Amino acid sequence: MTEAELTKYNTLKKIVEPFETLLFDIDGTLADNMHAHKASYVATALEYGVTLDPNLIDETAGWPTTAVAKEIAIRYGVDFDYDVFAKRKSAIFIAKYVSETKPIEFVRQVLLDFEHTKKIGLVSGGTRSTLAITLATIDVAGRYETLVCAGDTTLGKPSHEPFTLAAKNLNVAAEQCIVLEDGEPGVQGAIAAGMSWVRIDQI
Repeated sequence: MTEAELTKYNTLKKIVEPFETLLFDIDGTLADNMHAHKASYVATALEYGVTLDPNLIDETAGWPTTAVAKEIAIRYGVDFDYDVFAKRKSAIFIAKYVSETKPIEFVRQVLLDFEHTKKIGLVSGGTRSTLAITLATIDVAGRYETLVCAGDTTLGKPSHEPFTLAAKNLNVAAEQCIVLEDGEPGVQGAIAAGMSWVRIDQI
C-alpha cells in the first residue's frame, strides 16, 4: 500500500474495531471497478439508442442492475426489457473488464485482518454469477460467511432488506453490524436497518 492508502487503512481499521460484524459492499468498496461498471452501462444503453450520463450510475450505486435498467428507461423515455438489458450489461462487463479488476487494497486488507475474528458478510446489488468472478479475481472468494445480492430480497438498496437478511444469516443484531459502503443508497439501507456505517470513499 502507498502511504496514503496505509493512512486510510489504519483509520478504517480503528472505525470497525468495536463491531462484531462487518458488512462489505463489493463494487466500489472491495473492488476498484466502478469505472468498468459505468462503461458497461454506457455501452449497453448505446445499443438501445441511449447516450447515458455515467453520473446516473453514481446516483444508483448499489441498486440491482434491473432496477438501474428501469431507471434508465424512465429517464430516457425508452422501452425495453429490464432483465434483458441487465444480462447484456453483465455480459459486457464480464467480457471486457472483470478479469482486470483490482481490489481497493486498504478495504480488502481490513477484511483479511478480521476474517477469523469477526463475522464477515457481503451485501451487493450485483448478480451472484458476476460477483463470484469479481470476488475470485480480487482473492476474497471464501473469506466471508454470507453473500446477499440481487434477487435475494424483494427490494435492493436503499431498502434495509439486504442488510437485514445479512444480519439474519449471520445470527447477529443490527447494532452489532457496521456497513462499509461507497454509495449513498447503501448508506440509506444501513441506516434503515439500524446499523452503523462508514463511507470508504470519504476516508
